[in-house]
Amino acid sequence: MATGFRPAMHLFLWLCILSLNACNIAKHLPENERLYAGTDIVIKADSTVSKDEQGNINTQLSALARPRPNKQLFGYPYKVGLYYLFGEPKKNGFRAWFRRKFGEEPTLASAKAISSNIPVWKATLQNEGYFGSNVTGELKESGYKARGVYTVNVQQRYHVDSVAFLTDSTPVRRALRVAGRRTIIKKGDPYRFDNIKLERERISQALKQRGYYYFLPDYIAILADNDSVNHRTNLYFAIKPEMPNAAGVPYGIRNVFIYPNYNLSTAQTDTNLRQSYKSDERFTIVDTTRRFDPKLFRDILTVQPGSRYNSRAQDLTLSRFINVGAFKFVRNRFEPDQQGDSAVLDVHYYLTPYPAKSVRVEVDGTSRSNNFNGSQVTLSWRNRNTLKRAELLTINTTAGIEFQVGGGEQSITNYRLGADILLSFPRLVSPLPFRYDQRRQALPKTNATLSYQRIIRGGLYDLNSFQTTFGYSWRQNQQVEHSFQPFNVTYVRPSNISTAFIDSAANNSYTFQQFRTVSNSQQLIFSSLYSFNYNTPLRSASASTFRLATNVEIAGNLANLLTNKRNDYGDKIIFNVPFAQFLRVDADARLYRKLTPKITWANRLFAGLGVTYGNSKGFQLPLTKQYFVGGSNSIRAFRPRAIGPGLFARDTIRNGYIFQDGGGDIKLEANTELRAKFTQYIEGAVFVDAGNVWTYSNNDTFGEDAHAKFSSDFIKQIAIGAGVGIRIDLSYFLVRFDLATPLRKPYKTNGSEWVINQIDFSSTDWRKRNLVFNIAVGYPF
Repeated sequence: MATGFRPAMHLFLWLCILSLNACNIAKHLPENERLYAGTDIVIKADSTVSKDEQGNINTQLSALARPRPNKQLFGYPYKVGLYYLFGEPKKNGFRAWFRRKFGEEPTLASAKAISSNIPVWKATLQNEGYFGSNVTGELKESGYKARGVYTVNVQQRYHVDSVAFLTDSTPVRRALRVAGRRTIIKKGDPYRFDNIKLERERISQALKQRGYYYFLPDYIAILADNDSVNHRTNLYFAIKPEMPNAAGVPYGIRNVFIYPNYNLSTAQTDTNLRQSYKSDERFTIVDTTRRFDPKLFRDILTVQPGSRYNSRAQDLTLSRFINVGAFKFVRNRFEPDQQGDSAVLDVHYYLTPYPAKSVRVEVDGTSRSNNFNGSQVTLSWRNRNTLKRAELLTINTTAGIEFQVGGGEQSITNYRLGADILLSFPRLVSPLPFRYDQRRQALPKTNATLSYQRIIRGGLYDLNSFQTTFGYSWRQNQQVEHSFQPFNVTYVRPSNISTAFIDSAANNSYTFQQFRTVSNSQQLIFSSLYSFNYNTPLRSASASTFRLATNVEIAGNLANLLTNKRNDYGDKIIFNVPFAQFLRVDADARLYRKLTPKITWANRLFAGLGVTYGNSKGFQLPLTKQYFVGGSNSIRAFRPRAIGPGLFARDTIRNGYIFQDGGGDIKLEANTELRAKFTQYIEGAVFVDAGNVWTYSNNDTFGEDAHAKFSSDFIKQIAIGAGVGIRIDLSYFLVRFDLATPLRKPYKTNGSEWVINQIDFSSTDWRKRNLVFNIAVGYPF
C-alpha cells in the first residue's frame, strides 16, 4: 500500500502546484484580461472539397494565426508561471535575470487580433482559388484563459480552364508569345495565385534571356475571367501599357572588360584601361603582370561581345568565376549606352584573386579500444594558378603514428608515411576533342594524381603503395555529379617482412590469413573507375535531404588482353609483377531528416561487392581494395578492422593480434544517429551502428568456424554497437568525441552473440575490453 501511495501523493502535490501557479498567473494578469491559449478552426466545406484539402487549409491558416500562444506543458503555460514566479523584479538583480532567462511575457487575448486575422485568412483562401469563402471568429473565455475560435466556410475551388498571352507585333510582345509556349500553368490545374506569381517570374526571366535587360515581373498584367457556374477561370497574361520604354528594348553586348587583379586599395591602377589589352575573343583585360592566361576567360565567359544580352549567360559566367576556385570576390557592373539605333551594354567584371600559394597544417587525433592511440599530421601546399589558367596544384605530405599503451608483450606501434600530388585543370584535357554542355554552371575538371604511401607495422612488415590516376569530373546539374577515371594504376609491394611475423603466423591460426595476404600482396592494379553522386537540391523546402554516392571499378581486362606471360605460379604478369582482375561495385546512401530546428536524424546505408576472376580467381580483392568495418567513421563500438570477414574476429577478447590486417569482398553497414544542437558550439548525439564484411568465394585460411563467405545466414553475423557523442562546432571544422560499446558481437561470447546483459560500467575489466573512445574531425557521415 505504501508503495502505491507515494506516486499518488506525488501526483497530487504536482497538481496542487499547478493549480497554485495557475492562480498565481490569473492574479498577475492585467484587470479584465485573459491569457491567449491558442486557435481553434472549424471548417465547413463544400462537398467538392476533399478531406486532404481541408487538412491543408487548416494547416495553412493555423500557420497564419496571430498572436502566438505561450508555450505550454500539459496545458499549463509554464514559462508564464516562471515569468511571475518571483513577482515584479527590480531593473537588475537575480529576479530580473531569472525572468529574462527562463520566463516568457504573457500573450493576452485580443478581439482586435481576431478581426485582424479574418481578412488575412479570406485573402489566403481566395489566393488558393476558394472564391467566395467566408471566415468568422470570436474569443471564448475559460477561467483566466481565452481561445480564438474560427468558423471557415470553404466554397468550391476554381480550376484553370485556359491560359492565353495577349501579344501584338512589337518585339517585346512577340517575345512574350514565344515565352508563353513553356507556361507552367496547365488546363485543369487548381487556381493558385502563387503559381501565377511563379509564371510572371518565369516570363520575366525568359525575356531577360532574350535581351530585355530592364524587364521586371511587375510589367506583366494578369487578367482572370471567372465562370461562377462551372467554377472555372480563364487566365490572360499581357504586358502593361505603362511599362517603361527601356524595358521593351532588347540590349546587345558591346564590350566586356575584365579586371582580374582588382583590389579596393589599388582600384585605380587595377582598372586603368590604358594598360589593357585585347584577347582573341575581344575581351578587354587589365592585367599588367599577365598573372592569368586570357584562355582562362575564354573558358569561363559565356557573355560575348557582339551577342544579345542573356541573363542566363550572365548567371553562368558569375557562377563559373566563383567555382573555378581562383577568385575570392567576384562582382560585375553593366553600363547601358546607345549605339546608333541599338541599345548596348558594356560589362565590367571585377575579380579579386586568392593568394596564389598557401600552406595548411592539419592534425588529427584518435583514441580507440585497448588504449590504442594515435595522431596524424598533414602538411599541404597549394598553388591556385599553377599554369596561369586557374589550375590547382596540391602537394600533401602525411605522417602518422598509432601505439598501444599497456598492451604488454603484444604492444605494437604502427607508422604511416605518405605523399601525394594532385593537379586539377578547370577544363577537359585530352588528345581527342571533347564537346560539353556550355550551359553548366561549373566547368568540367581534369584531375591527375601521383601518390605514395608506406605503412610500417611495428617491425613486422612494411606495405608500400604507389598510385597514379588520370580522369575527369563534371556536374550535370546542381544535384548530379559524375567522375570517370579511365586510367588508374596502383602498385603494391610488401617489404621488410620480419621473422617474428613469420613465426607468429606459423604458430597462431588467427594471423596466418594476414601473413598470406601480405606476402602475396605484390600486385599491379590497372583499373577504370566511374563514380556517380546525387544530392537533394539545396533550396528544397523539404525537411529531408538525400545523398547517394556510387562507384563502379573494373580492373585487369585490358592488361589480360595485352600479355600472355606468366610466372611460376601460373599468374599473368606485366613487368614480372602479377596484375589483379576484379569488378567492384558499391553504393553509399544517406538520408537526413530535420525533426525540429535543433534535432536532426541522420542515416547511412552502405553496400559493396567485389568479384575476382581471371588472374585473381579464388583470391580476395587486393588489400588496398578490400572493405573494412570498425573505427571512428564506421561501427564505432569496434576498433578499425576488428571484426570480419564473417565470424572471424580480431577483437582482443578472442586473443587475436592487434596488428592483423585484412577485410572482405562484400560489405554491409547501416548507421543511424540522432543529433541535437544544444548551443551554437555544442552538439550531442546518440547512435547505433551495425554491419560486417565477408569474402565472395570460399577461403579456408580463416578457418571453418569463421564462416567468412557470404551466405544466406549473413544477418546472424552482423555486429552491432551503440553509443553517445559530443561534438564541438568551431565553424571551420567540427571536433567529435564518441564513446561506444558493442551490443552484439558476431562471434559467440560466453555462449551468446548478444552482450547487452554483460554491460557493467562499474567493472574496470569490462570497460577496458568494451568501451571504445573515438576522437575525429567532422561528422561520421
